[in-house]
Amino acid sequence: MPDAHILEVDQLTLRFGGLTALDNVSFDIKEGEILGLIGPNGAGKTTCFNAITGVYKPTSGTISFRGESLAGKKRFEITQSGIARTFQNIRLFPTMTALENVLVGADAQHSTGILSALFRLPKHRREEEAGHRRAMELLRFMGLHTKADELAANLSYGDQRRLEIARAMATNPKLICLDEPAAGFNPQEKRVLMDLIRKVRDQGFTVLLIEHDMRLVMGVTDRIVVLEFGKKIAEGTPAEIRDNPAVIAAYLGVEEEDAS
Repeated sequence: MPDAHILEVDQLTLRFGGLTALDNVSFDIKEGEILGLIGPNGAGKTTCFNAITGVYKPTSGTISFRGESLAGKKRFEITQSGIARTFQNIRLFPTMTALENVLVGADAQHSTGILSALFRLPKHRREEEAGHRRAMELLRFMGLHTKADELAANLSYGDQRRLEIARAMATNPKLICLDEPAAGFNPQEKRVLMDLIRKVRDQGFTVLLIEHDMRLVMGVTDRIVVLEFGKKIAEGTPAEIRDNPAVIAAYLGVEEEDAS
């Protein structure tokens, strides 16, 4: 696996009034890696995603992607630079088809402008045709190609989750941030999702994963970063995190007690 760092988060702090949501958090992601970001509710995981993807502006600290600072970049610029994400609460366009939802993602990488689209210039037509081919490839990759013309609202919950990942992949990112993709899944669906995440990585993507299901996280990630109350309390391989006393006290131990 390459050693190049695709994302570097350094001393990231984010405050909302008197609340410190992230407190000097630092970690990196290597190219081609699946990194898990875990912690109890309120630990700051989604806030960290939001800072990386430009939803929130950090109070202090830096975020660098492929060696470039993301400071001051708008959300669409961060997407164009190669970072895509899904959401804990599904955010598809319900009245658009599955294919149209993925095409929205593909459009983010088009270089032609409004005039080119209005007059149907050759370059725009070529981009449009390439986007359509890529969208169908992604639907097939997700097992959704037979449902390309179905409205997103009419798809099953699991299909909607997969469609959201396909739309993120359509932006041609280098890094995909998945925010609790297994939420609402049964055990069989979670096993299928684990295989899917590995296949996404095998397609050349780097993955940053937020997930509460510890079995899934331990089974699919290369490394794990653990947050508690906005601070990083541990980082390591799944085996190292499983045996870390601070993690057991803060998170894993709670899960074990709940399961008993």
